Amino acid sequence: MTDRNTTTLQDRIRGVAVGAAIGDALGMPLEFQRASPSDLLVRDLLPGRLPAGSFTDDTEMALAVAESLLARKPLNPEDLAQRFVGWYRQGPPDVGLYTSSVLSRIAAGAAWDQASTEVQQRRPESAGNGSLMRNWPVALAHWKNPVECLADSVLQSRVTHAHSECTAACAFESAMILLLLKGETPADALVQARQQVALPPGLAAFVDEAPQRRRDELRNTGWVRHTLESAVWALLTTSNFEEAAIQAANLGADADTSATVLGALAGAAYGLSGIPGRWVDMLRGEWPLGTGKILRAGDLITLAESLAGLTV
Repeated sequence: MTDRNTTTLQDRIRGVAVGAAIGDALGMPLEFQRASPSDLLVRDLLPGRLPAGSFTDDTEMALAVAESLLARKPLNPEDLAQRFVGWYRQGPPDVGLYTSSVLSRIAAGAAWDQASTEVQQRRPESAGNGSLMRNWPVALAHWKNPVECLADSVLQSRVTHAHSECTAACAFESAMILLLLKGETPADALVQARQQVALPPGLAAFVDEAPQRRRDELRNTGWVRHTLESAVWALLTTSNFEEAAIQAANLGADADTSATVLGALAGAAYGLSGIPGRWVDMLRGEWPLGTGKILRAGDLITLAESLAGLTV
């Protein structure tokens, strides 16, 4: 097992992208299921509605964020919105109802901010995890500039999820990733990220109490509070990528999203070298949708390095 103290920055940057996608693929067959019994945890990439090792819409939307940032940085919300619409028009399965409501309005000609604001006003209490699941590319693109990183994390969320808890959760995840990339321990990264990012009281309580939660207390729904709570819990109660990802995915319910968020954090903590090779070899997914092109771990590694400015 790789010692996290020996991982390099490049290894950790690669780990964020590959780790997020692997978390997605690990959680895919467990989505909408009950939490697995603690003595019967799923420990391998299994088939579900997609072949074993396949990532889902969580990673697809993150790829759209990544490509938008590679084209324009700082983030251009109009460009990102149109990339989301292009993806949406390909008819991906299992698009969240809230995200679908926003993107259908943009596809019909509404400006992104008008569409996002209108849906938020119609559903003011809705604070889903649809922007958190796709946020990790922002951290890689801005790992040298925390101020721009947090600003673009908020902005990418606002394109579809304008609720204050959604935008704050994205900024918080980015802050944690940047700290982990610097070599901070998960526990120290949590403390420092809480100091750097002001969280709404309700979200803050879930984050602060996460490390002390019992597994059977975690609900792991599509509420952004639950997703961030599950990811922080899995990261802080384990000591390696494999166990952290297994714990997050086996919570069931919105398993792919909690494991995606956990995968980005744990990938930053333990690096690509800390991710089981059998999982890396199996990772796959069609991108762009409708092209038949299969994207694999090597492509995500290249993407991560391009986002971070590690390639010429």
